[in-house]
Amino acid sequence: MNSMMERVLSEAGKVVVGKRDVIEAVVATIIAGGHVLLEGVPGVAKTLIARAVASSLSLDFKRVQFVPDLLPSDITGTMVWRGGDFEFHPGPIFTEILLADEINRAPPKTQAALLEAMQERQVSIWGETRKLSPLFTVIATMNPVEYQGVYPLSEAQVDRFMSKIRLDYPSVEEMARIIDVQEAIEEWPVKPVVSREELLEARRRVWSIYVDDNIKLYAALLAEATRRDPRVLLGGSPRAVISMIQLARALALAEGRDYVGPDDVKRVAHYAMDHRVILKPEARLSGATPEQIVDAVLEKVEPP
Repeated sequence: MNSMMERVLSEAGKVVVGKRDVIEAVVATIIAGGHVLLEGVPGVAKTLIARAVASSLSLDFKRVQFVPDLLPSDITGTMVWRGGDFEFHPGPIFTEILLADEINRAPPKTQAALLEAMQERQVSIWGETRKLSPLFTVIATMNPVEYQGVYPLSEAQVDRFMSKIRLDYPSVEEMARIIDVQEAIEEWPVKPVVSREELLEARRRVWSIYVDDNIKLYAALLAEATRRDPRVLLGGSPRAVISMIQLARALALAEGRDYVGPDDVKRVAHYAMDHRVILKPEARLSGATPEQIVDAVLEKVEPP
């Protein structure tokens, strides 16, 4: 039987050209119980990937376009007067995959409406706490080149995302193939290939994937090395180390393995740490990037 990852990659591949590593990272993050931040310019298939993964995993999917006048209640829902009493009208957050499209276009108050949901999978409305699906996952998108009409995400908001994945332009060959799948996208042939029960079981089993103490130490050393870099203001935190290990576990499980190797940690290091490395102002002005810092520590720190 094909592994969970192979099934999702095959099914999503009906509409998504290339981007195998991105799909792998998104699936691993969902299995690990985390949230995903997709960063890329318009037109590089961020929304398409989110929708294809949700469809192949049998998950409910809702999309919210974040704009400057979006209110928190537009996401969480609100109480409406009906039949002589107040009745709760749920917002789009009551789903399993919530695509927060262009999340940095909404003001901080609206961005913050996601914080409780992302951390505790619940929302508090009018003093009452309402539980979300145990599979609730936020996949947010962000355009890195726009600076007008946007509200940068706070460090606390960014840190809620287990992984941040950058999407680049496709190759020339891939762009030519993209033309051939446009009709398939319209017909949407992506079918569920992983049941909700299988996904919930994977969430439980991810903790049983074996991680040797030397692998844990390796992840910790990678995070510490980012903090020691003189260009870095804030480096990889304990949450970054936890994210690396959990993503590596989920990746191994989805590929049908019961152990984590050093290469798994290397594969997820950028996803777990790029958005948690904050550079000093002078380093940013000199052209340094968090990706360069993580590349440097991966080269410097010897794997076990």
